[in-house]
Amino acid sequence: MEPILITAILKPKEHMENQLLAELLKVQESSRKEAGCMKYDLHQSSEDGTFVLHETWKDQTALESHAGSSHYEEYRTNTADLVSKREVFKLKAI
Repeated sequence: MEPILITAILKPKEHMENQLLAELLKVQESSRKEAGCMKYDLHQSSEDGTFVLHETWKDQTALESHAGSSHYEEYRTNTADLVSKREVFKLKAI
């Protein structure tokens, strides 16, 4: 099985950038400890504050385990009111 690549783009609501960053750093720390996580890197645009996550998961099972984890569910709950736009792309290397 090939690894699964995820790119998530999150645009914070006005004045919510610091709160969103705090939540992203928490989920990054927990996600990196998951057995199937190969990469989980957070970036931020220097132009408009948009956050970009680049994730690599060992396989579909690892990704599903991540999506069902308590720290991921907490992150989604805690960021629901902080994000104005969220795009998630499930990718494969070419």
